[in-house]
Amino acid sequence: MTDNTYQYPFQNPDLPLAERVDDLVSRFTLDEKIELMCQFQTEVPRLGVKKYKHGTEGAHGVAWLGEATSFPQNTGLACTWNPELMRQIGSVIGDEARVYFQRNPEVNGLTIWAPTVDMERDPRWGRTEEAYGEDPHLTGALTTELVKGLQGDHPFYYRAVATLKHFYANNNEIGRGSESVSIDPRNKREYYLKAFERAFREGRAGSMMTAYNGINGTPCNLNSEVNEIVKGEWEMDGFVVGDAGDVMGTVLDHKYVESYAEAVAGSIKAGIDSMTDEQPIMFHALRNALEQGLLAESDLDRALRNAFRVRFRLGEFDPEERNPYSRVPEEKLCAPEHAALALKASREAIVLLKNEGLLPLPQTLGSVAVVGPLANEAYTDWYSGTPPYRITPLQGIKKKMGDRPVLFGTGLDRIRLRSALTGKYVRITSGEGAEAVLEATGENAADASVFERNDWGWGSITLRSVENGKFVTETESGLLTATANEASGWFVKEVFDFRPALSGKVELKAWNGRPIVLNERGGLIAVGENVFDNAVKVESRLPGEQWIVEIVESGIEQAVQAAKSAETAVVFVGNNPFINAKETIDRVDIVLPPAQQALIQAVRAVNPNTVVVIVGSYPFAVNWENAHVPSILFTSHSAQELGHAVTDVLFGDYNPAGRLNMTWYQSVDQLPDIMDYDIIKGKRTYQYFDGEVLYPFGHGLSYTTFEYSDLALDRAAIGQDGEVQISFDVRNAGNIAGDEVPQLYVRIGQSRVPRPLKTLKGFTRLHLQPGETQRVTFALKAEELAFWDVTRDRYCVESGEYTVMVGPSSDEIALTATLQVDGETVPPRSLREPVRAVNYDDYEQVFLDECREGGECIRLKSERGWIAFRDVELGEGASRFEARVSGNLKGGEIAVTLDSPDGESVITCKILPTGGRQAWTTVTAEAAASLSGRHDVYLHLQGETQISWFRLG
Repeated sequence: MTDNTYQYPFQNPDLPLAERVDDLVSRFTLDEKIELMCQFQTEVPRLGVKKYKHGTEGAHGVAWLGEATSFPQNTGLACTWNPELMRQIGSVIGDEARVYFQRNPEVNGLTIWAPTVDMERDPRWGRTEEAYGEDPHLTGALTTELVKGLQGDHPFYYRAVATLKHFYANNNEIGRGSESVSIDPRNKREYYLKAFERAFREGRAGSMMTAYNGINGTPCNLNSEVNEIVKGEWEMDGFVVGDAGDVMGTVLDHKYVESYAEAVAGSIKAGIDSMTDEQPIMFHALRNALEQGLLAESDLDRALRNAFRVRFRLGEFDPEERNPYSRVPEEKLCAPEHAALALKASREAIVLLKNEGLLPLPQTLGSVAVVGPLANEAYTDWYSGTPPYRITPLQGIKKKMGDRPVLFGTGLDRIRLRSALTGKYVRITSGEGAEAVLEATGENAADASVFERNDWGWGSITLRSVENGKFVTETESGLLTATANEASGWFVKEVFDFRPALSGKVELKAWNGRPIVLNERGGLIAVGENVFDNAVKVESRLPGEQWIVEIVESGIEQAVQAAKSAETAVVFVGNNPFINAKETIDRVDIVLPPAQQALIQAVRAVNPNTVVVIVGSYPFAVNWENAHVPSILFTSHSAQELGHAVTDVLFGDYNPAGRLNMTWYQSVDQLPDIMDYDIIKGKRTYQYFDGEVLYPFGHGLSYTTFEYSDLALDRAAIGQDGEVQISFDVRNAGNIAGDEVPQLYVRIGQSRVPRPLKTLKGFTRLHLQPGETQRVTFALKAEELAFWDVTRDRYCVESGEYTVMVGPSSDEIALTATLQVDGETVPPRSLREPVRAVNYDDYEQVFLDECREGGECIRLKSERGWIAFRDVELGEGASRFEARVSGNLKGGEIAVTLDSPDGESVITCKILPTGGRQAWTTVTAEAAASLSGRHDVYLHLQGETQISWFRLG
């Protein structure tokens, strides 16, 4: 019954949430429902529903709205191994988002597009900076606490809402919008879904974003697992949003369907509740889908109930006094305590990779050379906010050194440019309605402008004017000007390529590969089809125009002189988050830029007391540096507090304890193809990689030493529903207080399937005074030891002997113990009933694709391949093979062998062409003789054969 105080039931905050949501959605007209289905939800004045925007960026601080506290990049936050810190950071992001929401609730929404939960099985991924590493346990623990902090701890109201990104298997940029990745059931359940699962089950995340890529042939916005697993198994009670433009991408990029109406209908039915595409197109597509019967109004109702359930819990429809998050004081934005937390996070994120006694630097250090292209930079990234201030390493060190000498050099060459055609020098001029234009009109070197050249490697160079401090960039008309404050943006127009030409000259290419030539006034311009410069048509007669680069000052010589004159040299190297790797761009290599490697080697040659500080968004293969440089630090880009944090660690005012969230490999040669998502067979991550690495997962040193002792299990054996308490002592054996990060790993002795070499199951970060000992206890549930049993489509805790390992990293195990688990023994497999082909145990030259009849299928990578099914009980006799297959246009063959892929065929089944990949038929074949006993069964596929299911009986 409706209280007379309220016009409508949905306005009554004392009614059950489901009743309120149902009432509100029932009152929308069909047109209103359509216009509420996208990111920018329309207002409905007659019901008091205001405009609302889903999606405020907040990866490591509120972004794109104005100044906000800026925390380290997510990959850096992951290196803290500190879940409680993540909860505090989430709370800050939520509070600052609330302040912006209060200022303009129609534009600044409270559904925050963070955290990025994607598993980082490959360090070449361009968005490595955005996520939390290669391990699902670590990622799950950290992101779950961030979600809790961001959403708050009230039983009903949200502070803000976390939107987990990107569901799932999104770990490559090139081709991300059109490619499909192959994920078998074990990889999916044991790796790619695990971190998401915890953030939903424990963190109760209120929202999720799907990914651009496809999985097993199906675009992620059409993935049935959104409904089946996320909303079903994990009981998510919020809403799902598509990534920007991906519904349209179903047509344009994946080419999966032919119309936007089909794409919209498929997305909504698959669980997408809000679309982030061009709204007029989506509205039209929704109407078409409804008219064509592809969607029912009830489908919109279901999606809107999910979205408005979240809006109700954000307090939008309730009196402010009922919502503890309704009035966050303005002073919370960039509050001093938030800055202090940013400094704490920046300190805790720093990893001491190597130290041969050079660090910490003495407090009485007489002089220091601070060199390198990142020494006086504090970079942000695409998803950064606008920090209220930025402290660079140079600023931090200068403050620490006081009046003592700090010698600075970027290590970058200063150059002049001259046209090889005209002989004129490039200089910065103003006029013709444009400022700081680059023109090749200088008669001699004295007329030339000087530019600082930063070679980021792989054809990416930036030029910064020494005269005005601005970066050379390209205007909309293609004209080059020295007007950019930084090299950044979705399209980084401050990047140029100096391609070697004949006789030591170079060809200049713009950020998109267009040649840089001279226009009729001598201005430098990037030319291409139909490019004009202030209505003056550019003569593209010089597509290969050449330029002469003159070195005014050698950056390496400058750095060497500084290093020679100082007691210690600190070299700052790394990456710019906008160059060579970012959203849409994957790294081609994992080494430092060659120019930076040369700088380090030159400095180290003249000063043995050299420290290298890597400020980076991802792991690097720094093999020479590790072999020759005494001390190496790593930190992510930390925006506002980078300089203070690094300085504190360098001089020992803070004892580092960061741990790597990813394996640092020696070379890209140790990595499979970036599109290979099978971490088990591909031996990816510390769990399966069995080669030598540069720095292992979990690695990180300290200025003190810690000792582990007295490992004890509260029981020697547990059942499959049991739990064991694992305890041990950690003692600070040094004379400096510091943090330690004990880590718990587990390995099974014998298993039916390939299992990890070790896998993380627990960690903590603790602070110890010199001589202090703390008892650490981890609780390990047997269910955490489970693997996905493809023979029964469920998790299985195997009986057996498990090794429990504790230590400071995955490669430095201090103590071990044995745990007996009384679980299950996987029974022999039966193939008498239909078996999904994707539930194989092993394979060669195949991948998973879609079967539009339902489920997935196996498809060949080449002309031949096989799938294996281990330990099959054929019984007294099996002779009949039956399978659901597609022969596409050419057909093929399936042959069965026993016990070996090289064995003699016992069954052969010809597959005739079916006229298309999604044209399915059932085939049968008989064995020449009855098959019996227990065997490994191999199915060999040839030609254009695809198989969905089969049986052998």
